[in-house]
Amino acid sequence: MFARTRTKLALRRQPLFRIATVRRLIRREDGSTAVEFGLLCIPFFGLMFAIIETAFVFFAGQTLETATADASRLIMTGQAQMQQFDQAQFKQAVCARIYALFNCASGVKIDVRTAASFSAANLNKPIDANGNLADNFTFQPGNAGDIVIVRVMYQWPIYVARLSDLTGSKRLLMATAAFRNEPYQ
Repeated sequence: MFARTRTKLALRRQPLFRIATVRRLIRREDGSTAVEFGLLCIPFFGLMFAIIETAFVFFAGQTLETATADASRLIMTGQAQMQQFDQAQFKQAVCARIYALFNCASGVKIDVRTAASFSAANLNKPIDANGNLADNFTFQPGNAGDIVIVRVMYQWPIYVARLSDLTGSKRLLMATAAFRNEPYQ
């Protein structure tokens, strides 16, 4: 009989024991820093990587703009025409100014066209209906006094923009230089 009473008392005390244990665990703060860090580290590091990647995209865009402006001077001053540059040689001149930031051999696309006037120049993005980069680029450096539009494009890979998309996406970086060729001999 004494054992039965003891068991009944133990069953009655279990919920109280559980509540007391939970209250004691709630009051403890030993692992609160680790739990808070665990909750905040994923968004924090995601934001940090997104900021760093955005900075790289802006830096790459500025590098592409500078390389395009520098290499376009070869056409504007007539040096490219005098040395009979083709598209590959002009691309090599652009790549020499980019340094190791891009995969220049396969990634950089060059489009050099002449235009009748500045307002008639086609400055649309060369994107097809599927969102892919078109492949209808030419190299027409023109003659003395011609209006020339130089476009240099590169598809920069984006990794943080879509964390769920493991294949990644790409952002089109495009630098444009429009000028009138100087009167070279």
